[in-house]
Amino acid sequence: MSAQSHRLARLESYLDRSEPAPTLLKMLVGVQLAGFREDAGFSQDQAAKALGFSGAKLSRIESGKGRRPPAESDVRALLDLYGTDAYESSVLLRLLQRAGEPGWWQRYDKRLMPEWFERLVGLQEAAATIRTFEIQYVPGLLQTPAYTQAVVQRGLPNAPAAEVRRRVELRTRRAELLLRDDAPQLWAVLDESVLLRVLGGKDVMREQLAHLIAMAERPHVTVQVVPLDVTNASAPAIPITYLRFDGLDLPDVVYLEHIRSANFLEDRDETEEYRFALDRLADEALKPRETVELLRATMESRYS
Repeated sequence: MSAQSHRLARLESYLDRSEPAPTLLKMLVGVQLAGFREDAGFSQDQAAKALGFSGAKLSRIESGKGRRPPAESDVRALLDLYGTDAYESSVLLRLLQRAGEPGWWQRYDKRLMPEWFERLVGLQEAAATIRTFEIQYVPGLLQTPAYTQAVVQRGLPNAPAAEVRRRVELRTRRAELLLRDDAPQLWAVLDESVLLRVLGGKDVMREQLAHLIAMAERPHVTVQVVPLDVTNASAPAIPITYLRFDGLDLPDVVYLEHIRSANFLEDRDETEEYRFALDRLADEALKPRETVELLRATMESRYS
């Protein structure tokens, strides 16, 4: 069995998952196709030209970034061109079929789930590790519904009540990711100002801090706070989400959100810069146990 076949054998477990993972599967299909191409000795331009594809089309297939998975006919044509054996082709085509199954988040309308945000949610659902740094709000995956409502109402003061409820429902559903048996590791670093910024009133803040404490006690969740008196902290001026997909031949992804769009970085030189920045922040932050003590003290002193 070839090295590529061994890699595909590891991916067969994704065929039996109860919850679809279309974002992950599109990426996996693309990565495997790129591996088959390289093993067959084709450059991307040569393969595209041989099949009458544009370079952009093949690049999109191999990156797995399209909103929909590639057409089965295109994938079959690529597999035939590369001389892929029957077992490898069978596994990849079954992965492609599962990639077409909608994830729960794809049932929301595009107003709540624009393409860039849909991609983030899909990547979070598939990640083995999620690292995040926040300077203004509690990270979305750790928010309570009442706190989320306050965040939405602050950001969209003119939104109808029905839209606010739908946005709260969406974020609450996202947070269920951390309650799964196969939940990813979450490592969240917060600026202390997040704890002091009152959203929704004292009762909402007290509930939110209590929830942070409860989540921090879970073995797969780490929470750290950078105190305000650490004046030389190397904190970037924007929130960061860093996603890692262990053992799947996929690049790490950095997500940087703007008001109406987002950037996804996958180049290793760029993502490593952000990983180093998160490492420095974690070193400058309170240890997890000290963070829990600060959360409790803040609850009692500010929100009792």
